[in-house]
Amino acid sequence: MPVQQPEAVHEKPDASGRRRGRTTLLIAGAVVLGLVAGTCTGYLVQADREPTKLPSLSQPALPQAKGPAPEPLSAAQDRRVKTEGDLRKLLLAKPKGAKDADWLGGDGWMDLAAYADSYEKPEEVFGDLVGDEFRRAAVTGWEEGSTYTVELRLVQFRQVETVAAADYCDNNQYWAEDEDSTDSWPVPGTGTGMAYVHHEPETEPGYLPMYSAEAHAWRGDVAVEIWVYGSRAISKKKIMDLAERQMERL
Repeated sequence: MPVQQPEAVHEKPDASGRRRGRTTLLIAGAVVLGLVAGTCTGYLVQADREPTKLPSLSQPALPQAKGPAPEPLSAAQDRRVKTEGDLRKLLLAKPKGAKDADWLGGDGWMDLAAYADSYEKPEEVFGDLVGDEFRRAAVTGWEEGSTYTVELRLVQFRQVETVAAADYCDNNQYWAEDEDSTDSWPVPGTGTGMAYVHHEPETEPGYLPMYSAEAHAWRGDVAVEIWVYGSRAISKKKIMDLAERQMERL
């Protein structure tokens, strides 16, 4: 039995492939000629017109200030002058009767590696400090008898891309507030500066219980860190006094 062949299916050709006829070409040519003629007429009309006058460029005279120019800020008033110098001179001096902190060592400076090494995860902190444009850190500390030890740091950032000093202060405050049994108070004159007293001591086998207090603030491109450790509870007055006097020096 012969196989029946399917009828041919005639598909409609795609309109985009259809040739453009002569009528379309003639219309396009007429449009082009019309545009050319209109452009020429516009030039001729504009050429016959008088040139339009431009407005005057002069402005009314501004009043000038009279008298001598203000004096530049003194070094005592210009914070930038202070912090561009030796940061170590802005740290609080060791009080009378206190001993130098032998555990600090060095010349009062902490480079990037030494500063990062003071944290639990120095590798991560090192990378963060590079991204935060760490510049330098000045440090001092002392021992008050056998009861308390104090450490103060001024950490300076370049702050080309971000306001790193404020961010670093916020980060330290976050961890301070995360401690249990902690009281906190604003440090006067600092905006967002805070002082903390931790009432629950840290305990490790073979060591006496260790109480702690801390304060964190910032000014300009400098973050301030203050730490107090002791075998006895630390008072609000003690940490606040250190924080206020240190911020006054900035």
